[in-house]
Formats: sequence, C-alpha cells, structure tokens
Amino acid sequence: MSDIRAILTDIEGTTSSIDFVKDVLFPYARKHLPAFVETHADEPEVQHWLHEAAKEAGIVEATRTEVIDLLIRWIDEDRKSTALKALQGMIWREGYEAGAYVSHMYPEVAARLKAWHARGLSLYVYSSGSVPAQKLLFGFSESGDLTPLFSGYFDTQTGHKRETQSYARIAEAIGLPPAQILFLSDIREELDAARAAGMRTTQLIRPPQPVIENGHPAVADFDAIAP
Repeated sequence: MSDIRAILTDIEGTTSSIDFVKDVLFPYARKHLPAFVETHADEPEVQHWLHEAAKEAGIVEATRTEVIDLLIRWIDEDRKSTALKALQGMIWREGYEAGAYVSHMYPEVAARLKAWHARGLSLYVYSSGSVPAQKLLFGFSESGDLTPLFSGYFDTQTGHKRETQSYARIAEAIGLPPAQILFLSDIREELDAARAAGMRTTQLIRPPQPVIENGHPAVADFDAIAP
C-alpha cells in the first residue's frame, strides 16, 4: 500500500474498546443529561441541538421534560442521532475535565499513530460520535493527548457511515483521490461503503470477535497494518 497518503480511522472497536463507550461514556451521559439540560438549556448551542432532537422526532413545541425523556430513550437505543451525539459530547467534556474518567486506547494504537504521523501520513477520524466528542476521546486518552497527530475529524454531519457518498465527501474534503486513503474499521458495512467510494480498507478484528472472510483484509491490531 505504498501509495497510501492518508489514514481514516473509526474509533469504537478500532482504536478504542466498545466497552469504554458502552459501559463508561453512555451511562455517564444518561445519568447527567437531565441536570445538564436544566443547567445549560439557555445556551444557544444547547438550544440548537435540543430543537434539532425534537425536530428529528417530529415533536412540535416539545417541553423540556419531553426532550430529556426522548434523549434518554435514544441513549438506551444507541440511536445514531447527530443532535444526541452533540449533546453527549458536551456532557462528556465535563466528565473528562472533572477527571471522572480517561478514554481507553488499545495498547499499540498510540505508538502506531505516532509512527504513521512521523512518516508523513495524514491521519483523520470518522466516527458516529460528534467531532467534539472525538477530540475529547483522543485528547484525554490513557496514552495522553493524541489530538496533535490528526489533521481532521468527520462525524454524521458528513453523512452516515454505511453510505458510500459519505466517504466520497470525506475524500473530497481531505483533497486526495479515494485510492490514496486507507479506511480502518471493525464494521463490514462501513468498509463496504468506503471501498465502493474507491478507498482502500482494512478490518480490525479485536478479540473475541471472530474472523469472517468478507473481502476486506483483516488484522488483529494496528501493528499488522502496513500502509
């Protein structure tokens, strides 16, 4: 893959454990969401995303309690809502800054990201979590602040991760032909969409995930990736 000039990586199941998001971040946001909304509801950015959540749900003139109940239900459903992800990111920032947790990072990831960066490869993130949440996760990681390694971040405002057009937009934003971008993910459907857009792909198979042949090169960790 000597022609690869940029690496685009997923987060959950790829750089970081799904369990950290599921068992730490989601419960924290669920617990603190009602108080956060009550405390910050007058802030323009919070107002915007509360309005967008109600709009997405088709609720006209929703009460604050109705929106809170809606968002908690979406957390329980792991709904890929841009409004929910934005609000979760604001809540998670408070948790990170308070020292409530640091983000999990698979042990080889930081060193490999630094090595790729030192080689001149451009690094990008594409996750269903909001861009601010992505920056927090890499900024407050077990491996320290990794944000200086990345050239850009993409979330569902670019498009959903299983849609080919999302990857075409990302390639255009990066400014490289898709064939010069390597996309890393643990989800086959995401890899299928990226490949359909012309990107190169590698699937991360983190134990105990079984290896299933699906047309994408599969590796167990970042050390096995040779862009």
